[in-house]
Amino acid sequence: MSNHEEFQVRGFTCASCATQFERNVNKLPGVSEAKVNFTASKLSVDGTVTVEELERAGAFENLKIQEASFSNNDWESDPIWKQGKNIRVAIASLFALAGWIALFQLGGESLLSVSLFLGAITIGGYQLFWQGLKNLVRAQFDMKTLMTIAIIGAAFIGEWGEAAVVVVLFAISEALESYSMDKARRSLRNLIDLTPKNTTVLQGTKETSVSVSDVNVDDVLLIKPGEKIPVDGTVMEGHSSVSEASITGESIPVNKKEEDRVFAGTVNEEGILKVRVTNRVEDTTLAKIIHLVEEAQQEKAPAQQFVDRFAKFYTPAIMILAALVATVPPLFMGAIWSEWIYLGLATLVVGCPCALVISTPVAIVTAIGHSAKQGVLIKGGIYMEQAGKVNAIAFDKTGTLTKGVPEVTDVDPLDGEDKVRLLLTAYHLEKYANHPLAKAIVQYIKDLPEHVDSEIEVTDFVTLTGHGVRGKINSVESFAASPTFVKDHYPAMFTKSLMEKVESLQKEGKTVVVVGDAKEITGLIALRDEVKPRTKQTLTELTRLGVKKIVMLTGDNTYTANAIGTEAGVTEVRSRLLPADKLNVIKDMQQAGYSVGMVGDGMNDAPALAVADTSIAMGKVGTDAALETADISLMGDDLAKVPYTIRLSRKTMMIIKQNIVFSLVLKALALLLVPFGWLTLWIAIFADIGATLLVTLNSLRLIRTESGTKKPNNRKG
Repeated sequence: MSNHEEFQVRGFTCASCATQFERNVNKLPGVSEAKVNFTASKLSVDGTVTVEELERAGAFENLKIQEASFSNNDWESDPIWKQGKNIRVAIASLFALAGWIALFQLGGESLLSVSLFLGAITIGGYQLFWQGLKNLVRAQFDMKTLMTIAIIGAAFIGEWGEAAVVVVLFAISEALESYSMDKARRSLRNLIDLTPKNTTVLQGTKETSVSVSDVNVDDVLLIKPGEKIPVDGTVMEGHSSVSEASITGESIPVNKKEEDRVFAGTVNEEGILKVRVTNRVEDTTLAKIIHLVEEAQQEKAPAQQFVDRFAKFYTPAIMILAALVATVPPLFMGAIWSEWIYLGLATLVVGCPCALVISTPVAIVTAIGHSAKQGVLIKGGIYMEQAGKVNAIAFDKTGTLTKGVPEVTDVDPLDGEDKVRLLLTAYHLEKYANHPLAKAIVQYIKDLPEHVDSEIEVTDFVTLTGHGVRGKINSVESFAASPTFVKDHYPAMFTKSLMEKVESLQKEGKTVVVVGDAKEITGLIALRDEVKPRTKQTLTELTRLGVKKIVMLTGDNTYTANAIGTEAGVTEVRSRLLPADKLNVIKDMQQAGYSVGMVGDGMNDAPALAVADTSIAMGKVGTDAALETADISLMGDDLAKVPYTIRLSRKTMMIIKQNIVFSLVLKALALLLVPFGWLTLWIAIFADIGATLLVTLNSLRLIRTESGTKKPNNRKG
């Protein structure tokens, strides 16, 4: 098995440079396969290679390499004004400016002005020339090849000043492209920065400050108020509220007590917590999120794949057009060679596809980074694009539309029966069961002020699968079971009036437990899994977004399903469904022509999630199942993030289309000047810079997309 290593790369200026670096690394001895993630500035290598070998492979771009480590989060790009290549551009700009001053002062070209222009070209463009010439020899026609031909051609026909300006402006355009990608990546870097570099480990009563990378599983950490939690763990001692906004996007702090889980990157707000470590820093939920976001940002949306294919034909087409502009008028119309060669060179420059190439990735990277910050993990550009097309959504009921935790709503002793007797019978039977309904009943009775946990022995205890529990209390066979079980086994006691009470509660969406013994029925306990707050508001928002069909899928009985569905505001309810039935419902909707989204818990809804056009898992604050199963994971289980995701997808695709139009229209307008002889190298390069700037600023508008979660009012009155 070959060795797998990951490296952080600093110095990429464009996607084509990343592609060239990947080719160079793949040619190194000892490397079986290398892949560059341009958006995350990372390199994955299968094989054996040294940092020195990698830096030699990236010498054409002066790339700097180091081994990737989650805890090593302090290696960021220098500010744009401190980067060596940009310092060289600044010097080249001064030379070019001095050259133009000399040109005007001396009334024309002179040895001084040409020398200054040549200095600007050499200082600002020697790396560009070297790579461009190598590409030309290999017949690889990218941006640097086009610019090299244009600059050499301009110098050849004596346009030294314009050649110098083109070098400087192209370098500025590259700096803009590099800046835009760095800006888009910053949301991911902010996630990494959530983890502190050091933490306090407790050894008995001794407190020791250690590097987070040295923290091991089962270590005990002391987390003080205001400190970030460095790794995942379980609270051993203490009580506090913890802000999990970095993981879930939810601004309301979560109360934490003993045995509760806490996550890396969250903030302890109030009390002191002692936390036992469950995951090392590289294995935390936050680390998994960052890894998924990195992979997602590299996955290309169909729109980006189209742009990549288009660029392969676009660049050679521009070269052919430039050659025709330079040669056809002089050859067949008697035009002046120098003028049309100049126009041909300007055509090469204006055709440079910088803005077009970054039009999609800068938008995708920005959108996925922003959504991750909001607690929504989108696993790639293809899923980002597909989410906006959804016009029908199926929701699982339990844990998705509802809280997933049943609560006792009614305790109804039959006429003449004692409520305390009813509760005690239910308590002593249900405390041996592990079902959510049983746990809810036991907890409800424990919390009652009148409850007395008397010592009553239960014998012959039996779990009635799917129906409840049964056992002997004081040698009398007793039960806490479903109405169906009681009706089948004790038909004489299941009277018409009792049936009417049961049906009345079920029509309210409640689950009914019948309590009694072999002699008589003591009474009924009703429970209900309440609809989550803001569910109806969220579904109304989905309808406003053009979602035509909202279906609730559940295995519950029809009465309960209809009651919950009505309260939630769905358009259709499908009840008594097995997992395979849910899958068939999704397929039927697809066959009816809908693009279907499925929202579930990522586990028992797996078949339906797998077949849906867009699958969205309720994340349960970072469970592995949620992170791995669906196309999109909602880390905070906030349904409001579903319409947010659809809005973000549609806005992203709109911006990508705008970016493509901006980059092509600006160049087309510049090319329209060619027949009139008005296109200059200056106009050409400004058209390229303008398109790059427009694309960048337009993409960064995605950062302002509303998350759909209203901030609470924290003022105390």
